[in-house]
Amino acid sequence: MEAKIMRRIITIDKDKCDGCGLCVEACHEGAIRMIDGKAELVSESYCDGLGDCIGECPRGAITFEEREASPYDEEAVKKNMASACSSGCPGTMARSMGGDAADRKEPPLGKPEGAVKRESALRNWPVQLSLIPENAPYLSGSHLVIAADCSAMAHPDFHRSFLGDGKVCLMGCPKLDDAGAYRDKLARIMAAHSPKAVTVIHMEVPCCGGMVRLVESAIEEAKADLDYTRVKIAIEGGELERESTRYRFSS
Repeated sequence: MEAKIMRRIITIDKDKCDGCGLCVEACHEGAIRMIDGKAELVSESYCDGLGDCIGECPRGAITFEEREASPYDEEAVKKNMASACSSGCPGTMARSMGGDAADRKEPPLGKPEGAVKRESALRNWPVQLSLIPENAPYLSGSHLVIAADCSAMAHPDFHRSFLGDGKVCLMGCPKLDDAGAYRDKLARIMAAHSPKAVTVIHMEVPCCGGMVRLVESAIEEAKADLDYTRVKIAIEGGELERESTRYRFSS
């Protein structure tokens, strides 16, 4: 029998739960499911105790408690999520943009008459976060643009809107890649190179919120003084939210 340990874990008040399902989408471990119209913790070993679901609950039905519980099991979570995604993850639901296909006029092949050629604003390579050398000189005092992979495909003018002026582009997927390794690497980069600003760009789908959390965690771990901007992109390509703040740790 698996030994239980004292740790922080969520608890759900079913009397308060209205069945909206937002917590299910926010839980990246698949620990919560809707059962008979109510949210329910299906396995203690899936819950990492970080509480992403708490902020999404509009009824205050989810809280933390410190109690004996099964240890968090990362391998079990991976198997659970693989099984769940085979039947459709919230963020991978197929969508058709711009109305019915029959109503859309497809653009002609080739360059449209009178179109202006745009130059790439990309100023560094590679862009994949896992491949970025931590000692790259262009990182020092830079403006880091840390983007979820899908955002550049969804936003129709990504280069002109977010790059340029020597900004350094770093990209990755918080769901499919190693988010913990990304957080640690970003913390080391920020501590070593003192970037002047960080812009994080993420999609509106729940799984993409992990990019925001890992970037903010890296800033706090590095105790980096910088300007911070968070931009949320809609699947249809528009900008949904933009928030800016200043991190200051030094006196």
